[in-house]
This record gives sequence, C-alpha cells and structure tokens, in this order.
Amino acid sequence: MLLTIDVGNTNIKLGIYDNDELHRIIKISTDSHKTADEIAVELFTLLKVYSVDAFSIDGCIICSVVPRITKRLKAAVKNVTGIDALVVGPGIKTGVNILIDDPATLGADLVVACAAAQNMFSLPCVVISMGTATAMFVIDKEKRMLGGSIAPGVSISLDALTSHGALLPAISLTAPKNIIGKNTDESIRSGVVLGTACMIDGMISKIENEINEKCTVVATGGIAPMIVDSCSHDIILKDDLILEGLRIIYQKNS
Repeated sequence: MLLTIDVGNTNIKLGIYDNDELHRIIKISTDSHKTADEIAVELFTLLKVYSVDAFSIDGCIICSVVPRITKRLKAAVKNVTGIDALVVGPGIKTGVNILIDDPATLGADLVVACAAAQNMFSLPCVVISMGTATAMFVIDKEKRMLGGSIAPGVSISLDALTSHGALLPAISLTAPKNIIGKNTDESIRSGVVLGTACMIDGMISKIENEINEKCTVVATGGIAPMIVDSCSHDIILKDDLILEGLRIIYQKNS
C-alpha cells in the first residue's frame, strides 16, 4: 500500500492507496509544534482505528507547504512504517514542465495538483486550488504549466473583513439566495461567496481569451465546494486531486 500525505496550513490529509485505488482518506489538524514522536503516535493510532496495518505500507510520499513540520512528519512515518518517505521538492521527477520565471518558487502543492490534472483531464486545463490562497494555474495542450494567478483565500478575506469591522458579524460561508442582501449577514455572504464565484468565472473567461482556447476547469481545496456551485462555468470538483498527484509522482520516482 502507498501512503500519500498532503500537508496544508490547516489540515494534513492522508490518502491510503491499495493497487492504485484510493482506499481511505484521513484528516488531522496541522500543528507545527508537535514533535516527531507525537506525530508518530497520532499516525499509528489513526491507522489502527481504520484497521490499516502500518507494516503493509510499502511506500510513502509527502507534499508539504509547512516546512517546519516536514522533517518531523517524515521521521514519524519512518518510526511507524519503517519507510523512508519521498518529499516533493528538488530532485523529484514530477512530469510537469513549469514555464514560470523561477520554477523553484512554485508551491509543492500546486506542482502536485498540476501533475494530477495533466494526467487525469483533457487539456488545456485550469487548475484552481482554494485554501489559504485561491490559486489558478494553466496547463496547455503540450502539458506545459504556463503560470497563473494567486489571490487571498476566501477564509482570509472574510477574517480580515470581520476582524477589522467592529459591527460586522462572523458568518458562515454559504451562498445567499439573492445577490442583493437584505441584511448585513446576507450582504457579506453575497460579497464573499458570490463575489469570489464571479472572480473565478471572470478569470476563467480571461484565461480562455488569452490562450484562445476553451479549458477544462478543475477545483480542489476545502473551500471549493462552497464556491463552485455559484460559478457559471462548468467546474469539476476533485477533493483528492493532490493525493492523486502524489500517487502519480511516486510511480514516476519509484
């Protein structure tokens, strides 16, 4: 079995593959203060809870945007499974031809998402990752990652709005029935949820105009389901996109 680990700023997502089939997804909170031993105990316990034999895992690959926790997580995996995990970074073959000015500056999670998208969907493709940031990147028909755009994430934008406005309430990220809000709560949800959907729709249209081609659009990330339903474009939701990318990259390097 293969253990794939996607370390985000908020959550760590673990995917367990058996013969290329995703067997289970497990999520834990990201805490950069945990020691390697604490992470190992948590990992061992979770595998036990879901009846996964740690010693049946014969491969592991990690994608992390939290460098502080990466080495400790790798050590924890070694302690629990006996496996030396691969970490997506310099020296790892991804199959992604990155055409931005400095490819080393592209986040590992975005590289992995692009690796999955170019193998799973028709090209050209727009990959949208919605987490701490809302990132949109473009892959052309030749499997070249052309670049993209990065905007503040929905949660960050909402937190900034409500924390700096003394009279503004904390709200849920659900779309209102109408774009014209009748109260503060509806108005904020209109601006944040529907406004983000309009931004994504507008960016997709501008990208397609710029490359002069219609694109497949795929979205991933914890916020994506709350926004995509309000978009006008057809957008494929793929919650396990990064886990699939990790599986593909592992196979290229194993």
